Amino acid sequence: MAKERATRITIDPVTRLEGHAKIEIFLDDEGDVENAYFQVPELRGFEEFCAGRPVEELPRITPRICGVCPGAHHMAASKAVDAVFHVEPPPAGRKLRELFYCAHMIHSHIAHFYALAAPDFVLGPQADPAQRNILGIVAKVGLEIGGEVIKHRAYAQDIQAMIGGKATHPVCGVPGGMSKPIDEEERKRIEDMAKSTVEFAKFSLQLFNDVVLKNKEYVDIILGDVYTMHSYYMGLVDEKNKVNFYEGDVRVVDPEGKEFAKFKPAQYLDHVGEHVESWSYLKFPFLKQVGWKGLVEGNDSGVYRVAPLARLNAADGMATALAQEAYEAMFSTLGGKPVHATLANHWARLVELMYAAERLLELSQDPEITSPDVRSLPTATPDEGVGIVEAPRGTLFHHYKTDPRGMVTDVNLIVATGNNHAAICMSIKKAAQGLIKKGHATEGLLNMVEMAFRAYDPCFGCATHALPGEMPLVVRIRDSDGAPLQEIVR
Repeated sequence: MAKERATRITIDPVTRLEGHAKIEIFLDDEGDVENAYFQVPELRGFEEFCAGRPVEELPRITPRICGVCPGAHHMAASKAVDAVFHVEPPPAGRKLRELFYCAHMIHSHIAHFYALAAPDFVLGPQADPAQRNILGIVAKVGLEIGGEVIKHRAYAQDIQAMIGGKATHPVCGVPGGMSKPIDEEERKRIEDMAKSTVEFAKFSLQLFNDVVLKNKEYVDIILGDVYTMHSYYMGLVDEKNKVNFYEGDVRVVDPEGKEFAKFKPAQYLDHVGEHVESWSYLKFPFLKQVGWKGLVEGNDSGVYRVAPLARLNAADGMATALAQEAYEAMFSTLGGKPVHATLANHWARLVELMYAAERLLELSQDPEITSPDVRSLPTATPDEGVGIVEAPRGTLFHHYKTDPRGMVTDVNLIVATGNNHAAICMSIKKAAQGLIKKGHATEGLLNMVEMAFRAYDPCFGCATHALPGEMPLVVRIRDSDGAPLQEIVR
């Protein structure tokens, strides 16, 4: 973190996130926060270089966007390719995809809660930054618990590798289904790991209760105005409006919790627009029916949020028993639906961990899960398709168009963190204005500003696609002694 003069504070890089970003805070003459900007200074540009490729390659190309959520991109891409070829996977193929995807959600939610979020609560938001990390967590809770965290994240990775071919950057999704089934020995291994993960999810919810909810200071921080923002919420739901990570309709609720829209993946362009600003490579999606009104909250703003808390706000409940109990306990404690406290995402993430573990166990015990019938061969001429899943960080859209030979002509990706971009910017500004007064900005207070974005579990490697103008470039040529000879700036 660097301080430039008395009117500007820069947090660069921000920490405990996936990707690279910085926060610029501008102070007025009194030393109070006048404005704050969240900038993402990196670009991937996958939408451009996917064009011209055979569409069936995109489930293997697009997961390279990111090493954190490749499973989400693989599944969204596989579903989009199904739609391009107008083919539906058979029931066993669909269930095997969902089984894989539950493991992906478990690995990601465990990593975020214990490695990225927990240091702020288990050790304290203003604890020594040298201790405020995963090693500090292990020192605080003990090696045995640290071992359980590592073991269950490894279970999730093992299941992804077993089904997907690799734990990271899987290759199992093909047009019309999956590349291979699992056998009874693999099913039994998955079942055993799922049973253990259900117990670990119970432990994690109890840990949150004991460490966070029994600490009045932490509860006051979660529910305080600094981290509260009123917005619309979006998430996939099943036919009973319960949370579903793999398939369903997209449901949007307004800031009062009333259903505002519900649509099929192919209809997303009727509901979601994308705004661009010159100071970021990350776009600003918004609800078309409300419109882009800038970085403002409330019913009249088209800003919406995704990710665990948004999913739980947008749904009517969870589809498994223990997750439903945890869902009801969360909303009962926090005053009912919808919850606008951004930091409640951490609790919602653990409710989802329980759901993913229970659903993993259900699917591992489904008699159809070992069926060899996991693929329907496509026969239709490819043209256009949309695939949507709930990534760990929120709703993920993949939209492809092809020529009749199946060569990609157009790609649009609206990534989970992109959906939250406006909300992240607003949350950071609100936190900075609430915490920094008269120019007083300690390291601990600046970490509490970072907590405003960390709750969203953002991933900027995935999200950066806008290219307003040229990429900035500085080339410095030096002699053999390192002395500068020439500098070229674009």
